[in-house]
Amino acid sequence: MKFKFALLVSVLASMVLTISCNKEGKKGGSSSDTFNFNLTQQPTTLNPLSSTDFYASQVQGYIIEGLASRDVETYEWKPALATSWEVSKDGLVYTFTLREGVLWHDGKPFTAEDIKFTFDAIMDPENKYKTAHSKSYFENIEYCKVLDGGKRVEFKAKKKYFANFDVVAGMGVVPMHLYKDPSEEQEKELNKTLVGTGPYTFADWSRGKFIVLEKNKQWWGNTTYPKEHNFARIRMRFIKEGNIAIQRLEKGDLDFNSLTAEEYVKKTSGKKWGKSVKKVKYENSAPKGYGFIGWNLKNELFKSKEVRMALYHLVDRKKMIEKYDYGLRLPATGPWYQQSIYADPKVKPVAFDPKKALELLRKNGWKDTDGDQVLDKVIAGVKTPFRFTILEPNKEFTKYLVTFQQDAKKSGIDVQIKVVEWNTFITLLNERKFEAVRLGWSGGSVDYDPKQIWHSDSAKNKGSNFVSYENKKVDKLIDQARDTLEREKRIPILREAFRLIAEDVPYAFLFNSKFGFYGYSDRLERPGDTFKFGVGMEYWKISQ
Repeated sequence: MKFKFALLVSVLASMVLTISCNKEGKKGGSSSDTFNFNLTQQPTTLNPLSSTDFYASQVQGYIIEGLASRDVETYEWKPALATSWEVSKDGLVYTFTLREGVLWHDGKPFTAEDIKFTFDAIMDPENKYKTAHSKSYFENIEYCKVLDGGKRVEFKAKKKYFANFDVVAGMGVVPMHLYKDPSEEQEKELNKTLVGTGPYTFADWSRGKFIVLEKNKQWWGNTTYPKEHNFARIRMRFIKEGNIAIQRLEKGDLDFNSLTAEEYVKKTSGKKWGKSVKKVKYENSAPKGYGFIGWNLKNELFKSKEVRMALYHLVDRKKMIEKYDYGLRLPATGPWYQQSIYADPKVKPVAFDPKKALELLRKNGWKDTDGDQVLDKVIAGVKTPFRFTILEPNKEFTKYLVTFQQDAKKSGIDVQIKVVEWNTFITLLNERKFEAVRLGWSGGSVDYDPKQIWHSDSAKNKGSNFVSYENKKVDKLIDQARDTLEREKRIPILREAFRLIAEDVPYAFLFNSKFGFYGYSDRLERPGDTFKFGVGMEYWKISQ
């Protein structure tokens, strides 16, 4: 779904592949007409109803469409599966006129019933389609109704919510004939393939290596938006190691690769850079993601806010940014990116302060009573050492965690780091089987709604509030913000929520990006380095 936040392995990410380009077979495509870019991670599932990670959403964005789509320069809605729409005077009814003649990639006609089914599947009270992460956005929508023999659809909202239109307009529509009541075997197939109406069709998934998409010659947008989606074929590779990704870019096996600040500064200065391959540092107004260490708040170790703040005081982000990011990132201040108009500018970064950390730990009864250099405390009648494991899905990020690990050890806290494969990581996250996790969130929307991540309702049914954060005042503020239609009135409400969540320290908020970085092949033609609200790869093409 295009409106939701998605999980990122890292806000730094780059990844790896070991297969040679000329051995990928017919479906891999030729180098002359194929855009090769590094997806950086294999999706857990491609099912657009149940998927939660950023990597699946990247693939789905080329295949699955909504009724409207965002303009990358203006951020305004523009027609997609709907050609036009009307909003009632009370702002509660949204009527969309559907585009005629659209086909699913398997040749079946797209219909209004597909839209109604998608909405009903998301809202299914039994959650059989595993859509708990999406429900918070749609809870204000009362129904989806088919009108005029299928030429239009109507959504009726129960009450005003500033993003009601965005939710229904951006809902990624799936084909009812494939997703309604699939058998167990069919459901497995839906996890590893995709059928949509969009500009690209799904061609191949070579597990652990790449996904290939091919241009949809019957896409309705080929005439409506002739400057968009110009590649004959797209190959998304899963390259886990940054150094190898850069080597593949230099060799011409990749046309595009996102870069970390360190890679941009230190690892892109070879003889080919500036010639056959180039690099870009850009800044735009797109929502920014952020990384974090999340504490399982059901775990006795992390139930005290003061203890969580003590741990935060042991995260030397200044050193990390200087050493690994060359000063090109910002220490995060709270639960969404600090450049957002909804972030309270009065909230400052938590400083690295081991002395303060130890004071807070002692205040909460943590002492080294047996001389083993690890703090301990009696919890529920049992002497408990302050020892926990952070799950990490990206091996390259461990250098940041090692810095934290070393500083925590000096204060008597034994931190272990365990690198976990992505699919396993997501399973452990959903089942709440972790002590601490290091992860990231994508940026979401410009007009931020924190409910998916920070409302206590989102802790249920494997929702996105996997750390089980609960604060009744924050819940109330989030609900109030959702009911506030005017942006200027919503800003102070969400800034207060931002401050309260930051004070509760459910995460150790790590970094905010100021700049983006990428490398690209000189065979690409681009209108520019970036648009206002995104890089705009949909406007790129391969030089002839």
